[in-house]
Amino acid sequence: MSTFAARMAFPAMMLGAVAANAGAFELTSTDMANGQPLTSRQEYQGFGCSGDNLSPQLSWSGAPAGTKAFAVFAYDPDAPTGSGWWHWQVVNIPAGVSSLATGAGDPARQLMPAGAVQRNNDYGQPGFGGACPPAGDHAHRYQFTVYALAHTLELPANASAALTGYMVKASALGSATLEALYQRP
Repeated sequence: MSTFAARMAFPAMMLGAVAANAGAFELTSTDMANGQPLTSRQEYQGFGCSGDNLSPQLSWSGAPAGTKAFAVFAYDPDAPTGSGWWHWQVVNIPAGVSSLATGAGDPARQLMPAGAVQRNNDYGQPGFGGACPPAGDHAHRYQFTVYALAHTLELPANASAALTGYMVKASALGSATLEALYQRP
């Protein structure tokens, strides 16, 4: 390849890479921003925490072809448990849905789309359980991830968070994550 051809090939490759990523699977929120702190609206109410326990608004776009359902997880890998902390696990969100409203994680509000199933969080309740790191601990990371699934999942009613996570990841065509932070004084 000539030097001229090589110089022309590089910009063309870069434009191709940008075009390929233009439709990338993406997760956004009006209630939180990647790398920024959550607010007391997303803090748990209980365990010494006094927040509003509202799940954040989430929207996603660019799902991979063949997506039949979605799952949404919220996970704290920094919880002092040896296995992190599951704050939210929702499976079987219909493929035609591309957002969840603020507070959809509260089963009493009935904001979850038909067919979606909220599993028990590590507080032992179905739905969203907000951030509540130990007082004085370093800022914890809260990873909100949407998974595009190849099919809906059939899980036992008492499926553990680990089993749910395994089945979601085994069925995932792609995922997108927002990571927020939270710390209590």
